Amino acid sequence: MEDAILVSIYVFVLAIFVGFEVITKVPPLLHTPLMSGSNAISGITIVGALISAGAGHALLSTVLGTLAVICATINVVGGFMVTDRMLEMFKKDKKEEGK
Repeated sequence: MEDAILVSIYVFVLAIFVGFEVITKVPPLLHTPLMSGSNAISGITIVGALISAGAGHALLSTVLGTLAVICATINVVGGFMVTDRMLEMFKKDKKEEGK
């Protein structure tokens, strides 16, 4: 049991370092497409969290599943808001089109 927890901690810490290195190397031009992909992954996370929350197992599983649904939903909504805002920057102003 303790070995499984230790391995999980190692994997989590390694994922933090790898994720940080990958994210810092992304150029600003690719931010919007990658954000859309991230939103799709978070949508899959919501499905998994709903299954976990509604499986009817232990109370801890239900609570963690519910918390995961909330966090993933916030991530999806925030991601789409950021993507929409970035795409608005590329649209021409209607005032400028009339000139």
